[in-house]
Amino acid sequence: MAVSIDEHVPAVLLDEASEALEELAGVLAEGQTLREALQQVAESASRVIPDAENVSVTVVDPGGASTLAATDEKVLAIDADQYAAGDGPCLEAATRQRPIRATVADGRDKWPEFAAAAERAGVRAYLSAPIVVADEMIGSLNLYSSEERAFDPFDEALLRLFVTAASTTITGFRRYERSRQLVEHLQRALESRAEIDQAKGVLMAAHGVDAEEAFGQLVAESQQHNTKLREVARNLLDSVRRRP
Repeated sequence: MAVSIDEHVPAVLLDEASEALEELAGVLAEGQTLREALQQVAESASRVIPDAENVSVTVVDPGGASTLAATDEKVLAIDADQYAAGDGPCLEAATRQRPIRATVADGRDKWPEFAAAAERAGVRAYLSAPIVVADEMIGSLNLYSSEERAFDPFDEALLRLFVTAASTTITGFRRYERSRQLVEHLQRALESRAEIDQAKGVLMAAHGVDAEEAFGQLVAESQQHNTKLREVARNLLDSVRRRP
């Protein structure tokens, strides 16, 4: 007969998981950086998942893999040795996009660098699940335990919930960053427009030309010296301000 989750795990764990996920839903709204938000994901997962003594978040980008969040510095060495070797359970979970459970005993032959680093840190079991955003592999969420028999299917189910939270956090941060960059771009464009208009006014007054001719002079200077138009305008205004 099938056994329900409630018979395996106290209901309080499910309540804690629900509360933790609700807290994570608003982390970006509080103005946190991505690193701070993922640190909160890691700490919440460590608190809620029964066998997770420590948690880290691996992010993979064109520059390589790195750990953006960890609940204990000792697990950073485990991650770093995997990145240096280019192989290990966290990287395999990320690239193959499936959860990977590993023990030090099982990993000695397949991932010697990981196994050695794990033994030094007192880690005996490891569970990693991929973080995927819009079908793009982003990294992995990694759990560590000093007990070799750690991490059962319920731990993995809870891990998947926190992977979803991490994915949502990264997606929200990316949207926020795109919006912030757009605002900054518009601000720079407005500032450049104001400087160009001022420079046109200087040329119109100095040479008795109209706005179109003044703008043409700025463009010609920009092309001749391969300099952006706003820089030409700014240099002209600076030279006028320096005059006695």
